[in-house]
Amino acid sequence: MSDPSRRDGRLGVGIIGAGRVGPVIGAALAGAGHAITGITSGSDDDRASAVLPDVPILDALEVVRRSELVVVAVPHDQLPALITGIAEVGGWQLGQLVLHTDPGHGIGVLLPAAASGAIPLAVHPAITFTGTSVDLRQLQASYAAVTAPAAVLPIAQALAVEMGCEPVVISEADREAYADAIQTVTEFSRSLIAQSTSRLGALGVENPGGYLSALVQSTVERALRDASGPQPLL
Repeated sequence: MSDPSRRDGRLGVGIIGAGRVGPVIGAALAGAGHAITGITSGSDDDRASAVLPDVPILDALEVVRRSELVVVAVPHDQLPALITGIAEVGGWQLGQLVLHTDPGHGIGVLLPAAASGAIPLAVHPAITFTGTSVDLRQLQASYAAVTAPAAVLPIAQALAVEMGCEPVVISEADREAYADAIQTVTEFSRSLIAQSTSRLGALGVENPGGYLSALVQSTVERALRDASGPQPLL
């Protein structure tokens, strides 16, 4: 196991979770010069292999065994059992970086791994993942919520930067509130757009999603500018 504080060297990165998030995070880290050691099988292995070609598909324990950094990108309700299960069979390694991408958990969920000497990191890129290479461009314009023990916070921040994100520190105590804010904006936006496109479709408007595209984007951009504070008059 190499020294995880050496950010100038490559890490062997394993991905647990082959849904929309894990392969993209792996591809972003590979683009930063790290080596992908393996990925678990998921809901769409063809999509995952398109984003991460030629990466071996392994079981979770083998991914952990081969990797200096393990990225865990699984659904919120599956994360605690997965971390605990690997700990119970002695999978986590001393000095290994264990990073999860869930907005609602901080590093508390990684305590079973930390008890084995692993280094717990929580990094949530604030985008809606599609599971395709399009996400790599989105990451370049995004932020990431970072939670980690103070001594290793710079490692978590550096990994967020290597993913393409600007890191923003969120305390362990605030992760639940952070997740609520993220869920509110994503679900509310989807609901409003679904309602509006349905109504336009009922009026006979062809391609209602395309019709609303510029309007929605400009409205959201204006709202985000307003939320960021007063803007200079042009």
